[in-house]
Amino acid sequence: MYSFNKKSISRIAMLALLAAAPLFSACNNDDDDPTPDDDNEQITTLTYTLTPAGGGTPVSATYRDLDGDGGAAPVIGSLTLAANTTYTGVLTLLDETKIPVVNTSVEILEEADEHLFWFESTPANLVTVTRTDRDKNNLQIGLQTSLVTTAAATGELKITLRHQPGTKNGTFAPGDTDVEVKFNTTVR
Repeated sequence: MYSFNKKSISRIAMLALLAAAPLFSACNNDDDDPTPDDDNEQITTLTYTLTPAGGGTPVSATYRDLDGDGGAAPVIGSLTLAANTTYTGVLTLLDETKIPVVNTSVEILEEADEHLFWFESTPANLVTVTRTDRDKNNLQIGLQTSLVTTAAATGELKITLRHQPGTKNGTFAPGDTDVEVKFNTTVR
């Protein structure tokens, strides 16, 4: 039979605690990155490049806001398009806060079932934009488009990227906005 005194019980308890310590730390679910995840994409630059369907010189407009909301005003280009013309459009989005620069378009395409670009023309008949790419659920995305002009006019083309994880249904409403850009647009 074993006999224990207070000193030996303390040693046994201390050894048991030391042996169990790695188990407690192994179960720790603490994230190495203490900052919360932000589901929205970081976008500093959006370029919309339009190429005439029959060939010709591409036209593009770029929005760039390197310091984000509240800093210096963004630099926003404009579009000058030919009347009665169909263009093939490609959106390119970048995060220029990182080195090397991150092509956010690639991330958006990888998560296409969570993203939708929305195009609004003011006046409504200034241009007509049709999204030509689709996600795995056969819902439109908008990184690739067809843009059609009619008669000469001036106005604005607003491009909005909606982030819709788990709620994308082809409409603007669900989710929130990753970026919204307004390009002054002239059709002549």
